[in-house]
Amino acid sequence: MPEQYLSHDTAQVVAYQGEPGAYSHLACKHTFPEWQSVHCATFFDALQMVERGDASYAMIPVENSTAGRVEEIYRELKRTQLYVVKEHFEPVNHCLIARHEMSLEDIRRIGSHPQALAQCDSNIKALGATNHAMYDTAGAAKYIAENEAPDLAVISSELAAELYGLKVLKSHFNDTVGNTTRFLVFSRQQKMPVFEEAQTYITSFMFRVRNIPAALYKAMGGFATQGINMLKIESYMVNGNFTATQFYVDVEAHFETLAMQAALEELGFFSEEIRILGTYLADDYRLK
Repeated sequence: MPEQYLSHDTAQVVAYQGEPGAYSHLACKHTFPEWQSVHCATFFDALQMVERGDASYAMIPVENSTAGRVEEIYRELKRTQLYVVKEHFEPVNHCLIARHEMSLEDIRRIGSHPQALAQCDSNIKALGATNHAMYDTAGAAKYIAENEAPDLAVISSELAAELYGLKVLKSHFNDTVGNTTRFLVFSRQQKMPVFEEAQTYITSFMFRVRNIPAALYKAMGGFATQGINMLKIESYMVNGNFTATQFYVDVEAHFETLAMQAALEELGFFSEEIRILGTYLADDYRLK
């Protein structure tokens, strides 16, 4: 069950992007097994459910160990005031699935979300098939269940095959063993855990660096000086402006520690804007 500090104030609802059977759906079921999972067409819709108070949390993928970051969520972060309260790592077992009358020899096209296609690229080529980009892994399964497409198989989850009455032609179709997606759980309220020395915490934040020479180097200097481990840094342009770059950062530290406060103070000297997204417990997956 979720950590105690993730108590809910509204209905026990967690929103996710995609059709039922998507990997985000699996992440919801594994993290909040007793809660109602509600599917949404877009990341924005899932986040908006939380903004409106129609869901307690949104389960959002941010990066994959094979295909890298999920670009869309970094654009959405600028449009929301939600907080990150938890991370979850979901192992991905991509399955090649099709209608029951199909065999491997019938496949000419393989459809799925572009991320899933990228994660199975070598196996797709080995079958001599071509990629067919679709908006969602589970949505791809739903499509072939409802439409005649005699040469099309899709990459999706075993849960999707079960939900839509399809068969699994190949399990573990992803190219890399250990393929895993990292999810962040978003909430309307900041739910910062009480600091305990024995625990490992992650603080996520965004900042926009000032347009001066060596600003990024100087902005990050405080974290090195304070001995804070930086786990992730992502950059992206702000409103199409090549001179204004925004950064997303994960560091291994609790927001309330003296070292973190000192590092953030130095960051502030060289930044135009800093937004703390949240502090949360590091997932046990990181210890593996």
